[in-house]
Amino acid sequence: MAHCSSSDPSGKIPRPDSSAVLMAGSPGTVDQAMKPVLFEIFGEIWNVQARLGQGVSASVYRVSSGRTSTAAVKEFLADAQGGDYGYHKERSVLEDIQGHKNIVTLYGVFTNHSHVGVATRCLLLELLDVSVSELLVSTQGQVGSLQSGGAQQQGHSMWLVQHCARDILEALAFLHREGYVHADLKPRNVLWSADDECFKLIDFGLSFKEGNQDVKYIQTDGYRAPEAELQNSLAQAGLEAEGNSGCSTTVDLWSLGIILLEMYSGIKLKDTVRSPKWKDNSAAIVDHIFASNSVVCPAIPVYHLRDLIKSMLHNDPKHRGTAETALLSPFFSIPFAPHIEDLVLLPSPVLRLLNLIDDSHLHNEEEYEVGHFEDRRWKYTGARGTTNILEDMKEECQKYGSVVSLLIPKENPGKGQVFVEYANAGDSKEAQRLLTGRTFDRKFVVATFYPLSAYKRGYLYQTVQ
Repeated sequence: MAHCSSSDPSGKIPRPDSSAVLMAGSPGTVDQAMKPVLFEIFGEIWNVQARLGQGVSASVYRVSSGRTSTAAVKEFLADAQGGDYGYHKERSVLEDIQGHKNIVTLYGVFTNHSHVGVATRCLLLELLDVSVSELLVSTQGQVGSLQSGGAQQQGHSMWLVQHCARDILEALAFLHREGYVHADLKPRNVLWSADDECFKLIDFGLSFKEGNQDVKYIQTDGYRAPEAELQNSLAQAGLEAEGNSGCSTTVDLWSLGIILLEMYSGIKLKDTVRSPKWKDNSAAIVDHIFASNSVVCPAIPVYHLRDLIKSMLHNDPKHRGTAETALLSPFFSIPFAPHIEDLVLLPSPVLRLLNLIDDSHLHNEEEYEVGHFEDRRWKYTGARGTTNILEDMKEECQKYGSVVSLLIPKENPGKGQVFVEYANAGDSKEAQRLLTGRTFDRKFVVATFYPLSAYKRGYLYQTVQ
C-alpha cells in the first residue's frame, strides 16, 4: 500500500514514456530477494517488471499499469541514522527544476509499505531509454584506454556527439541558472528519451546550491574535476581548504568534456585522466586523440568539437566558461547527418524499413499498386494479390502497434525506403525487434529507427553508412 502525493498540481500522472531504461547507481548492498512485486500509486496498482539498477541508498524499477502506462520508481532505503535525507534531497531538487525538456520528469512521490511492514519513500519518474554509458559500451569493446597501446578505434558519429552535447548543455544552462550544481554528471546519468527525441539528465542525489555545498564527496571517478578531486582528498583527511566555499558549476563542464571526448574517441579515459601526462598537458592528449581520429574520417571538420572540449577541460575552473557560452560554439552550426548505427541505437516512434523495395517495384505501377505479403515469411508475391503495397505494409505493421502514417518515397532522398510512424516509441521498438530479419521478395528486412522531427518536416536524410 502507498500514501501518495503528486508534484503536478492537477494530481494527474502525465502520459509516461513507453520506452526503457531509467538507470540507477552501480550495484550495492540491496538484497535482491527484497524486490517488490507491485506498488500502489495514486490509487492504481503498478506491477514491477524489472529492477533497472540499484545503489547503496536506492533501487530503481520499471513499473507498468495496464498495457501502455509505464514509468520508473526510485525507492530509497533509510540512511544510517534511519532518516530519509537522500529522498528529501533529491525530491527537493527535482521539484525545483521541473519543466525543462532535458531533465527527467518527476510525476509524483509516495510512501510504499511492504508486506513485512517496512515503509520506504519513493519517487515516480519518467521512464527513459538507453544511457550514454550503454552507447559507449558499443564502441569500447576493443580498446580499454590510451595507456593500453591498442589500435585507435573510432567512436560515435559527429551527429550523435553533437546531439548529446547540445541537449546536456541546454540542461546544464538551465540547472546552473537555477543555482544548482549537478555534481555527478557521467554517462549513466545521461539517458535518451525515445518519444521526446533528446537526451535527459537524471540522478540529482549529489546536487547542491552553488555556494552552499552540503555534500562532502562529489562526482564519480573518471569524471571528477581537479578541484573536486582536491576537495574530496581533503575531506577524506578531515581537512578543509582555507576560504573554501565549495565547488562551482564548472565541475559539471569538466565532466561533460570527458564524456564528449569518450563518445568521439570510443576510448574509456578513466586511466588516462589519472595519469601524470594528463595532469602535465591534457590539451596535448586531446590534440593527439583528435589527430588520430581525423585519419579515419579526414573529411569531417572536427576542430570545432576539439576546441569545445578543450575549453571544458581547463585545470583552472575560472577558464572553463559556462554552459551558455559553450552553446555558442561553431560546432553547433554544422548540419551533420546520422549514421545508420545511430538510427539503430536510438529509438523513436518512426521505423525505417530497408532492403524491401527496389526500382522494379517502384516503376512498375501494377506491382507498386498490387501486392501481398505471406504472413509467416512476409514475402512479396507479385501482382496477383488484391491489396496495394502501401495498404499491405500498413496492415502488416499494425500488428505491432497503432500506425499513424506510412510513406514510401519513389524518388531520392529515401527512395524505396518504408517509413512507418507509430503512435509511440514502445510500439516502434516492438516492430523493430520482430520485423528485423524477416524476408520480403527473398530479401532480409533491415529495420532502423528514424528521427520523428525530421520525418514530420519531410526531411529524409541521406544516411551515412
